[in-house]
Amino acid sequence: MAAWPCWAAAQTAGAAPPAVSPETDKPGFWQRLHDPQDGRLDLSDWLLNHRGVLPVPIVITEPALGYGGGVALAFFHRPEGSAATRTTASGQTRFIAPNLYGAMGMKTENGSHAYGGGAVLHFDEDRWRYKGGVGKASFNLDFYTQGRLLPAREVGYNVDGLASFQQVARRLGDEDVFVGVSWIYMDLDVTFDSAGDRQFFSDRELAQKSSGLGLMFEYDTRDNPFTPSRGWTAVLDANFYREGFGGDVDFDSYRAHAFAYWPLSNQRFVVGARLDLRAVGGDVPFYRLPYVDMRGIAAGRYQDRRAAMAESEWRWNLTPRWAVLGFVGAGRAWGRKEDFGDATTAVAKGAGFRYLLARKLGLYGGLDYAWGPDDHTFYIQMGSAWR
Repeated sequence: MAAWPCWAAAQTAGAAPPAVSPETDKPGFWQRLHDPQDGRLDLSDWLLNHRGVLPVPIVITEPALGYGGGVALAFFHRPEGSAATRTTASGQTRFIAPNLYGAMGMKTENGSHAYGGGAVLHFDEDRWRYKGGVGKASFNLDFYTQGRLLPAREVGYNVDGLASFQQVARRLGDEDVFVGVSWIYMDLDVTFDSAGDRQFFSDRELAQKSSGLGLMFEYDTRDNPFTPSRGWTAVLDANFYREGFGGDVDFDSYRAHAFAYWPLSNQRFVVGARLDLRAVGGDVPFYRLPYVDMRGIAAGRYQDRRAAMAESEWRWNLTPRWAVLGFVGAGRAWGRKEDFGDATTAVAKGAGFRYLLARKLGLYGGLDYAWGPDDHTFYIQMGSAWR
């Protein structure tokens, strides 16, 4: 048990500015991939001090898309002279994540493919944040009517086009509160596997372009944004899509979610909780309807004008590097045909393992196996599964 206080101290060190080697100290490539603190494989120095790229293999097992793969390239960069921490008005120290740039490409067995890039940036000691990306995709999916059409059926369709998300946020004073504005634009063409299925949808439900301006409010005390071990975040998003903004239809979308993390037994155990609520109003395209979004449940399997999810996760840190975890959650989608009380409750659960890949970032990577009422599959995880 004596090792656990040392382990906890190592985790706390993740909030400190990354050490910079003296000019005369030029470690070799292999040394850069290991932590001088414990000699284990660790990418902190490579990513933060040497502008290293983190290649992330994409192994796709999403039931809605089938098996597939691809690669993502993540580049971490902290501008010279920028701070690695900040102090709140109450004297708390907060970790400032480095800037992150990324690009990805993927393809699956059912013909779906996508590629794109984006960035998460921090300016002026984290007073300003930018988050954005642009992607091109073609997805072959199923829409589950859940009784809206008689009889209930699956409608196979393809959605093809581009999407852009842009958001700028400002921290209020020295607090942990951020407010932001966003712009979401999609230009997507929908075709059906069976041409006869077109009759079940109105022209507005098949709108090709949607363009919306949004407002965001966030409260965030997490120790890091990658794989948190303490603190919590709560986010409110409201997006208003209008023809006057460049879209084809008028509708609104809302999301409220909270993630919380509690370390127990000197951080040997970390308990996480997630609550996620999503809703839309107006002439929303059918492919933009909220759905139950959890490991073990196919994307879009439970989909309607409202969706709610609750999930918990327990991580047991076996060593300072290795951890195992278990999770369970439940969700419902309702609003168009069924009331909340009559909607199906979809339950998913699973287990996985993690390895601490970058101690100074608090970044874990690993594998999860999950099963729900209709599917079971595994997921490659880099950072938290909750986003």
